[in-house]
Amino acid sequence: MRAWLDVSAGVAGDMLLGALVDAGAAPAALQRAIDAVVPGAVELVCSEVMRAGMRARKVDPVVRAPDQPHRHWSDIRAKLRAAALPEPVRADALRVFGRLAEAEAGIHGVSVEDVHFHEVGALDAIADIVGVCAGLHELEITQVTVGPIALGSGTVRAAHGDIPVPVPAVLAMAGGWPVRAGGDGELATPTGVALLTALATDRGPLPEMCLHSVGIGAGSKDFRERPNVVRVVLGTAVAAPAVTGSVIVEANIDDLDPRVWPSVLHQLLDAGAEDAWLTPILMKKGRPAHTVHALASHELADAVSAVLFAETSTIGLRRIEVGKTALPRTWVTVPVTGGEVRIKIAHQHGRIAQATTEFEDAAAVARTTGRPLHVVLHDATAAAVAHGLVIGAPQPG
Repeated sequence: MRAWLDVSAGVAGDMLLGALVDAGAAPAALQRAIDAVVPGAVELVCSEVMRAGMRARKVDPVVRAPDQPHRHWSDIRAKLRAAALPEPVRADALRVFGRLAEAEAGIHGVSVEDVHFHEVGALDAIADIVGVCAGLHELEITQVTVGPIALGSGTVRAAHGDIPVPVPAVLAMAGGWPVRAGGDGELATPTGVALLTALATDRGPLPEMCLHSVGIGAGSKDFRERPNVVRVVLGTAVAAPAVTGSVIVEANIDDLDPRVWPSVLHQLLDAGAEDAWLTPILMKKGRPAHTVHALASHELADAVSAVLFAETSTIGLRRIEVGKTALPRTWVTVPVTGGEVRIKIAHQHGRIAQATTEFEDAAAVARTTGRPLHVVLHDATAAAVAHGLVIGAPQPG
């Protein structure tokens, strides 16, 4: 599964939790993961709220045990390693806290092992990080793309007093990521930015995908001018048309009897060329001529070249490396008066992109029945439409 995170209004751990739960992650699965690290200490409370007129899911990690807000990185790391967590969840949580530790070490000029957390070491922050990692695992998300991050502006009160927004830890972790102010106040918390920058596999706008679901997670405040939410868009990656390496074999020829060209093109195709065609040209001294082209795989380029040397008057060839992009295709047979013809179907994203009558099939029916070829082609098109083989329809199974 692929996810795109819209964090244009900011990001915090509880907002990401809400978005994942709203997209389908089971709160019970997230609760089990949190209990594995800090048993009975935090309870996830879920509710639906409105943010600037938009419905959203609010997930509050409610602390049920005495808290100890200052924890060393080594303490949290030991808890994560000892917890009965799925290995991907443990690895992701360690990566997020490790990123926070590196940022704090750089800010305070200490080694990573000596870092102790303030707000992000509290029980609710541990629940945010472990819960989000468990939510990604629950939804089987393997690719995460993040849009531009709104960081905020102004000041915020923290353990060390009033500090400017974006706070130092956020700036330390956001290097190399597209960011903007986005409004007043602290819009992106260290926990939220650590989760994004540690777990995202890509950054940018909504990627092409087959959309499955959307989750909307609410922040604590409700601003009148904009919804204070994080959105997660889930889908599966769309397979791009295959790009393969091919060769164009070609030659300029000005002294071949033009009546021979149809036979040459036919033999090139018989030799394995994927396509063959002629281009009228004017050569030096103004002589009219043709360029004969044949598109072939590397494996069949020699066989195609042999046809050109044997069947034309050329004494030299050019080979041009090209990339070929082709949609997947299949054939469906439909009945027409006096026989059958195949319809060539090219498909993309699960839909028919092109539906074309196979000309040689129609020509064969016309020869057999004595019916005009254009009538057979018309009948084949009508039969294709009757079978639902039209552009935009679901691809046939």
